[in-house]
Amino acid sequence: MTKGTTKRMVIMLLIAAIIFGGIYAFQQFRNKMIQQSIKGQANPPQSVSTTVAQTSTWQPSVEAVGNLRASNGTSLAAEVSGIVTAIHFDSGAMVKTGQLILELNAAPLKAQLEQLKVAVRLAKQTFDRDLAQLKMQAVSQAAVDISAANLKSALAQVTMQEAIIAQKSIRAPFSGQLGIRQVDLGQYLAPGTTLVNLQKLDPMYLDFTVPQAQIDLIHAGESVTVQTNAFPNKAFTGTISAIEPQVDISTRNLKVRASIANPNGELLPGLFATAQVKRGDKKQYVTLPNSAISYNPYGSTVFIVKNEGKGADGKPKLVVEQRFVTTGLVRGDQVAVLSGLKVNEVVVTSGQLKLRNGTPVFVNNSVQPSNNPNPEVKDE
Repeated sequence: MTKGTTKRMVIMLLIAAIIFGGIYAFQQFRNKMIQQSIKGQANPPQSVSTTVAQTSTWQPSVEAVGNLRASNGTSLAAEVSGIVTAIHFDSGAMVKTGQLILELNAAPLKAQLEQLKVAVRLAKQTFDRDLAQLKMQAVSQAAVDISAANLKSALAQVTMQEAIIAQKSIRAPFSGQLGIRQVDLGQYLAPGTTLVNLQKLDPMYLDFTVPQAQIDLIHAGESVTVQTNAFPNKAFTGTISAIEPQVDISTRNLKVRASIANPNGELLPGLFATAQVKRGDKKQYVTLPNSAISYNPYGSTVFIVKNEGKGADGKPKLVVEQRFVTTGLVRGDQVAVLSGLKVNEVVVTSGQLKLRNGTPVFVNNSVQPSNNPNPEVKDE
């Protein structure tokens, strides 16, 4: 290899080294810029609202909503057809058990009843005569048996006719208050036609459901406080009278019935009402607004705000920590936290969807979610 050739090779190697070195330096510079850009955009501070976990004194209780119904209620109807010949009630009147409400035309049936009674008397005479002749051995025992059967058949027909005539008179099956009359004098009624509603308003029943987690707070015979917006300033007292012996598998709720005294007839069937059952002594609970809890299939969580000193701008550096909690009773907008949270810890109440462990945040409490233990429903 000549001296000139060696020199050219050295020059080529130097040029190649400079080119590859430049490419490598450019790649390193580009990667550094990309990392800095990603780092600057990866986790910007998020706006959240917060609250401080506090203790509250709660009376363990169950609150549920349900519908009021009469202890006895029905729509009176005719069993048979006929023309209305007499109406013995006024709309809204109080009636007693067995009181006559309405009569249908029974004249043809009563005339037929007299005919059947005549047949009974004839059958009775024939039976008595055959019985006397049997003693003198003038007739056989078979003839007497036939006469006895004819007498029983005639009596049965009379009884059946009397039952049909009784169906023409509609009576109150129980004591209560009648509604608005729906028939008129002289009107033809087909079987099943509604005449009037009858409701027994004292006592009233309130049917409601409770979740399976609160079944241990419900027992027959316990006192219940009932309120309805029909009487916003009045509370009614009742007693749990019955509990369904099985839980609804579709809702996991237990059906409960409370009996409420209603001597003045203020409560009416169909009213929407709230029942509250109080149990045991008052207890202290750490409470949070319901919006602070994230309910998931794997458990309930909250985000705790922690102060990690000061940032580069001199302001407090706030980050969040996700934590599992165990929740208990609910009262209005509040939830009792049984474990996983300490008093005075700062908890995120809104903005959780954009958070994860270690996310920096800044607090904006200009708008706060509802945290009322006794919210009121207002009609629009």
